[in-house]
Amino acid sequence: METYTWLRAFADSWHLLFMFCFFIGVFIYILRPGASKVHDETANMIFRNDDKPEGADTASRKAAHNEPKEAR
Repeated sequence: METYTWLRAFADSWHLLFMFCFFIGVFIYILRPGASKVHDETANMIFRNDDKPEGADTASRKAAHNEPKEAR
């Protein structure tokens, strides 16, 4: 049997099964009950160093909106 034919048969059968099982394993790993803390922490990571108070951004927008056009 040629190398290409053997590799093609392996890829079409066992490797496909392996990749499917790997995909299902990763999917189950992501949805496991203990993962929600990690996912919540990762989702809020971009806000970790945000030092502005909550109302500061809206106050600066209001002040910029009320200025005359010449002052901008």
